[in-house]
Amino acid sequence: MSRLDFLHVVGARPNFPKAAPVLSALAVRGATQRLVHTGQHYDDSLSESFFRDLGIRHPDANLNIGSGSHAAQTAALLVALEEEMLAHPPKAVVVYGDVNSTLAATLVASKLQFPIAHVEAGLRSGDRAMPEEVNRIVTDALAASLLTTSNDATENLIREGHGIESIAMVGNTMIDSLLRLRPRFDSSLPSMIENRHAGYLVVTIHRPVNVDSARSASRVVRVLAELAEETHLVFPVHPRGRRNLESAGLASIPNLTLTNPLPYLEFMGLVESSLGVVTDSGGVQEETTVLGVPCFTLRTTTERPVTVSVGTNSLVSLESVVSTVSATLANGLGPYAIPPLWDGNAGLRAANVLQNLVGVPAELSATESNNG
Repeated sequence: MSRLDFLHVVGARPNFPKAAPVLSALAVRGATQRLVHTGQHYDDSLSESFFRDLGIRHPDANLNIGSGSHAAQTAALLVALEEEMLAHPPKAVVVYGDVNSTLAATLVASKLQFPIAHVEAGLRSGDRAMPEEVNRIVTDALAASLLTTSNDATENLIREGHGIESIAMVGNTMIDSLLRLRPRFDSSLPSMIENRHAGYLVVTIHRPVNVDSARSASRVVRVLAELAEETHLVFPVHPRGRRNLESAGLASIPNLTLTNPLPYLEFMGLVESSLGVVTDSGGVQEETTVLGVPCFTLRTTTERPVTVSVGTNSLVSLESVVSTVSATLANGLGPYAIPPLWDGNAGLRAANVLQNLVGVPAELSATESNNG
């Protein structure tokens, strides 16, 4: 039996829309692929519904790792992924983003000497207190192929000493998913809210610095209460931090709608119809850029500075978010731009790079696909 071409590892909600276009582009070209879901996110709204919405085939394996501390979760991932890769050795392992599953798959593949391709390489916030920043740095250090979304990510890698021959700017595969599915965004929740309110802000807050202590959660709730005095808020609450936020009085804020985490099509429909998004997430900063929705990022740094430079995203503190939101909603977003190669074809470009990594020229593979 010939060796598998690609083993793709995903594990958390942000990975799925990044992986979908790559899987699709390689499938059309006849590549043999295995999709492994680690189960890092196991709630249906954080996992299974995304596979349905994005049209991703059911994973070939679900490792059902679940939650835990960073050390416990990563240790379980290492053991399970080693067994998986030994049982199904690929020509290359493809990892996405910056979650613990990404790091663990990279470490295992490196030890087993499988080439690694990192989709969304080179993003840097400069804040190593963020677990995701450590995951990015280690993954890029071990990857053979670094697929970047933007010029600043490419520049980060060059500055760190990566050879230009290992770097390919392919664009943003997550935006491929957004553009493909935009006509199907679910508008039912926004319509229900708009029937009662003159617009709303979406809130997504789950970073440890904001929710992992009672003190930080209380500060967040106080700020949300102040925001809600001006504009209705809709908050799909991530499981992380929910207990601390609710203990701090989140559910008692007037003019606030709380929901469970939403499937992809519902969440993107909510964002597209909103006045803006207050978030500490990463991918939302990019999605709002393409949708032309103001984004207010509750962080001191971002690994996606291109979203700030093109004019859609603002870094805000808990002290400045209310005034910044008020000013933006009063004056409008202003001119903004879409970053280069965020055009819906990043998956195709990524497939070219990946095929070359395993020694199958993209041109030959495309010809074979057309003939077959």
